[in-house]
Amino acid sequence: MMNCPKCGQAGHTRSSHSASTTTKERYYQCQNINCGSTFITLETFVRYIARPELVFAAPPHPTSDGQETFIFEA
Repeated sequence: MMNCPKCGQAGHTRSSHSASTTTKERYYQCQNINCGSTFITLETFVRYIARPELVFAAPPHPTSDGQETFIFEA
């Protein structure tokens, strides 16, 4: 949610798409019935607060019948 730059009321996201791997373009519509403006924002990654050194995939959960799934790596 972002406030409308015209009237200051809540603007809700209607759609979005990735402009790059670190930037998203969002399309908003103002929820104020007397304004109703539509506007676009850019959301960009700035920096990490904490970053793990190595990321490992979590093991899969057992299926409903109790069987576990194995993933074989080549």
